[in-house]
Formats: sequence, C-alpha cells, structure tokens
Amino acid sequence: MKELKLYLEYLSLEKGLAQNTVDAYERDIKAFFMFCAVSLKQVERQKVSSYIYSLKTGNYKATSIARKIASIKGFFRWLCANGYLKSNPAEFLEQQKLPKKLPKVLTVEEMNALLAEDLNEVQTVILELLYGCGLRVSELAELNVNNIDIRAKYLRCFGKGSKERLVPLNKNAIKALETYYPQREYFLNKNGLQTRRLLVLEDGREVNRQDIWYFIRHLGQKINKSVSPHTLRHSFATHLLENGADLRVVQELLGHSNVATTQLYTHISKKRLKEVYFDINK
Repeated sequence: MKELKLYLEYLSLEKGLAQNTVDAYERDIKAFFMFCAVSLKQVERQKVSSYIYSLKTGNYKATSIARKIASIKGFFRWLCANGYLKSNPAEFLEQQKLPKKLPKVLTVEEMNALLAEDLNEVQTVILELLYGCGLRVSELAELNVNNIDIRAKYLRCFGKGSKERLVPLNKNAIKALETYYPQREYFLNKNGLQTRRLLVLEDGREVNRQDIWYFIRHLGQKINKSVSPHTLRHSFATHLLENGADLRVVQELLGHSNVATTQLYTHISKKRLKEVYFDINK
C-alpha cells in the first residue's frame, strides 16, 4: 500500500519518530487492514468499530489497545489531510484513558548492590550512564564517542524526536569511561574495525539495545529484582528528587518536553517517604 509507505516516511522524516515507534505503527495498521479485508477506500465506521471490539474482547492489554487506536486514528487523519480520503472512518474513535501507574524504582541500597557486582569495563559504563545520567536505552546504544566530553564533564545525546540535550557526567561515570576507553580501542584494533559508537564488545561488535536490556535484566536477577534499563532511568530521577533536586532541572536532564511527565516522580518520592515513616514508627 503506497499510502502506508508514504505515511511511515512522514512519521520518520517529518515527525522524527524513532524507528521502533514507526515499526509499531506499521504493524498496527497492517493488522487492522488484515482484519477488515477491504481496500483503503472501502473502510467504513462499522469496520473500525468491529476491529476495536475484537481488540477489547481479545487478549490485549489496555496499553496495546490504546496504541493500536492511536495508530489507526493517526493514519486516517493523515489520509484525509493529504487528500487520499474524503471522510474519516476513525474520526469518532476516542482514545482510551489509561490509569497512571507509578514506575518501579530501586532503592539507593539496591543500586549500590548492582554496582558492587563483578562487572567488566563496558558493563560498568552501561550501568553508570543509565543510572548516573538517566539515559534511555536507545540513547545509550546510539551514543557516539565524539558526543562525550570528559574534560567538560558532559555528554550530548539525542532523545525522542531526535531532540538534543546535554547531560552532565558525574565522577563515577567519568572514571568508568576513562577505564573503558583503552579497552575499547584494543577491541577495535584487534578486530580491524572502526566505529564512532561508544559501546563495543570484545569482538568489536557494537552493543545494541537488546544487549543492554538482556544485561540489565540478568543483573537484576542477582538481587532478586525485575530490572530493565528504564528502571535505572526512573531510579535516577527519583533519587535526584529525594535529595532535593529542582523538578525543572530533572525535567531537563531526562529530556521531558512536558513537566507533568516528570512530576510523576514526585509521587514516588512521597510514597516512599510514607513507607519509611510508617516503617520507623511501627
């Protein structure tokens, strides 16, 4: 479907969405048309309603349903705006309201336990940049060495929508990088390879998002916790706020466009404060 291809290009090139997000939109839209089994111009409101009903009665999480609805609405809105359709069969769809869940975070003691594990140089860098800088896993996997300035104590990363931000490097992150750099050079020279990516393995291969995710999950098992790279980002923000950091500063460090997203971490801090209070006063 040429319209879908053009829409995906629009999402990637004009909206600046990450490739993973674009891929998810493509899967959702293709699944919808497989269900409808009609051409683009034959889609009617009843078909859309039937598809949404099948999702709600199927084995789908509320978050998955919400994303699929957003994918369909966005595609048909674009089709109408660009003259491919005269009427929008998905116009009536309302986006599902999802209950806000507090993200899981680790305590300072649990983070120290992870850092105390027997880690190699690249693993230490991964942990220090996810937790010490609050990077997203994609930001870390795509981080280039020329975007790190140890002397100035900051790194430059590119978040959602290719939005650029500067993040300060703490002393532990700097120490981890300085220890890792000679090993990185050795790995690349040994395998006759060149890359600007910061993270490489012993065979010279670039570390990807899946590598980081698997490593963090495995590390979490050592302290009997379900841990993901985003858990460390959540912990970074929560620990900063618990220690008196300004909300707007944390917003900038995380790269949130809306401060309301960052405010979620203040609820975690209050919840943890109550838990500590009542634990002390048992």
